[in-house]
Amino acid sequence: MNSRPATFDELDRKIVTALTANARSSFAEIGATIGLSATAVKRRVDRLRETGVITGFTATVKPSALGWRTEAYVEVYCEGAAPPRRLAEVVRNHPEITAAMTVTGGADALLHVRATDVEHFEEVLERIRTEPFIRKTISYMVLSHLLPESPEAGASQPAPADTPRHAPDVR
Repeated sequence: MNSRPATFDELDRKIVTALTANARSSFAEIGATIGLSATAVKRRVDRLRETGVITGFTATVKPSALGWRTEAYVEVYCEGAAPPRRLAEVVRNHPEITAAMTVTGGADALLHVRATDVEHFEEVLERIRTEPFIRKTISYMVLSHLLPESPEAGASQPAPADTPRHAPDVR
């Protein structure tokens, strides 16, 4: 990985935006959209990967298609100061935990959990609570996604072109 700071211009932003919307877009397709040759797009993507701006490519899968129909966020409260490394070890043992982070505020960590149904979620929660340093948990079941085009909602299509995905550039 390159240690010098990366330059990031408007063309790079357009390339990243195109790849974020559809990582399977060809360099030729991206180039035609932003006014560069496929070779120039490839060089820029290679540089963005080398400098760590682009960290990988992935597929977005609709969780319900895999049987994961129940979703919740779980606040975790620990006894004393549980080190983030220990929390990371615990969450890696639960495939139902799709995201986990330490947070500020009353809770020590926040977990995003997907399960097949409420009974499965309850079983996952009980497994999490067996850890000796976990004092309590508070769960929030997801009822609906207010941003259905987001990856967290399992979106498989980018938002419609007429729907702004970010704040307009006001100068």
